Amino acid sequence: MRELKPWLELILKRPGRLVVGGFLILATLLSGIALLAVSGWFLTKTALVGLLLAAGVAATINLYVPGGAIRFFAVSRTVFRYLERVYNHDTVLRLLTDIRVNLFSRLSRATRVRRGELSGAQWLSRLTSDVDALDTLYLRLIAPTALAGLVTLLVVVLAAILFDVGTAVLVGLLLVIALAVATVGVYLRTWQLAARQSDRQEELRTAVIEHIEGFSELTAAGRTGKHAAWLMRQAHQVTSEQAKTDTRVGWHLAGTHLLVNLSAVLALWAGFVLFQAGTLSGPVLVLLPIALLGLAEVYAMLPDAFGKLGATIASAARLNRDCREEERQAVNEKQELPPETALLADNITVKHAGYAPLFTRFNLEIEDGKRIGILGHSGSGKSSLADVLAGLLPVAQGSLARRDCVYLTQKTVLFEDTLRANLLLGSPEASETELWSMLEQMELAERFATEPDQLDTWLGSAGSRLSGGEARRVALARVLLNPAPLVILDEPFTGLDAETRSRIAKRMESLLEGKTVVSLAHGSDALPGTDRVIYLSG
Repeated sequence: MRELKPWLELILKRPGRLVVGGFLILATLLSGIALLAVSGWFLTKTALVGLLLAAGVAATINLYVPGGAIRFFAVSRTVFRYLERVYNHDTVLRLLTDIRVNLFSRLSRATRVRRGELSGAQWLSRLTSDVDALDTLYLRLIAPTALAGLVTLLVVVLAAILFDVGTAVLVGLLLVIALAVATVGVYLRTWQLAARQSDRQEELRTAVIEHIEGFSELTAAGRTGKHAAWLMRQAHQVTSEQAKTDTRVGWHLAGTHLLVNLSAVLALWAGFVLFQAGTLSGPVLVLLPIALLGLAEVYAMLPDAFGKLGATIASAARLNRDCREEERQAVNEKQELPPETALLADNITVKHAGYAPLFTRFNLEIEDGKRIGILGHSGSGKSSLADVLAGLLPVAQGSLARRDCVYLTQKTVLFEDTLRANLLLGSPEASETELWSMLEQMELAERFATEPDQLDTWLGSAGSRLSGGEARRVALARVLLNPAPLVILDEPFTGLDAETRSRIAKRMESLLEGKTVVSLAHGSDALPGTDRVIYLSG
């Protein structure tokens, strides 16, 4: 249960909405039980009066008060249910917002290495199914359980008032057992199955996505059918375990209903004893048993919720593990740098967790406004070094101080959005004129001027509507729009032909004027203008 603690604390930050939502659920439940109880009382009273009149005995009945009560509870039940659905679903959406903002905040502070530990399919599972398992925690589990306990207490008090304390104690005992069967009993019987089911569903979801992504390779290797058959076996195992969980939940639901019905029978039997003693009227006799039968609606919500609690805890555990905040070595602020120095790496070690160091005792000092090129063959550690200099990969040893920087990663990253939105990530305050000017420098202005939407052209998933070279130039334009004094460029001209690369490199001279530049590439022809070049070996 401790896995749920941080998420429960997040949910409980909205106590006002939770209380109002709980009140609406309670009002709906009480209206339903009251409607059943008053209807039962009214029918019994009407039947008794009819029998007395048939026997020639004078008898009267007030039709207006119970009739009005029945109409009132029927309307109030409908109204409260509607208000509860609208209000609590709005609350759930607000809680979902809180959970996602908290989750994204934690992810934004995680290192690139941490985010790279999971595949895209696994992150999709975290951000969808695992989050969905938490956002209804209040509406599906917390509120119904608390209100079931409260309604049970009210019914026991009603039994003590209408019948006697002995009957109330026996009825209360049966209801407490029923509540335990519907909650704790279900959880103990299903949590391991549900947790394992949650893990296997994620594994199956990941495998299906990978099957779709690798369909061409599977087809070329002639393995499509065998891999699909393996997926079907995995799916069958998942559904088999789900059926086992549902069976256990069903038996506990049946047991809960049995205990509620037994409490109604007990109340009816005790009522007959009191009726024969002349201390209880016939209509009041049936009021309590019918109210107890109304509890079945309250308890019916609980077994399914507690049957999924194990999966919810497993989802919370995965989110806590994979999205945890970690200790990161902070990059020193610019005031800690020596005068007129943009970057200072002092005896640093560059390594990925679990692997041998790529560099040890690496030293680099760059003065303001200088342009440094770093060359090395593929696999020499250029991108890892760039990640360290940009602050995405923590320094294993030594110290690093630098000014604020902007970083063009080796992999081109464009978002499924418009050209304008992608460019404004570099400089949110940039004007339309500045955006077109930068596109002109990147030789993209004519390309997008002919588009119907121009700057609002949709780029598609990961820039799929652009060629590799066009996408790279959009990413480079976004970086050059950023006013940061330190610019780190990893393979800035990937996908560009030699002539285009040469023309853009010349234009970058003026665009980078006054800035400190660290550019990394595999060859000198892939670097913009530099003051000196460092060669990496290994």
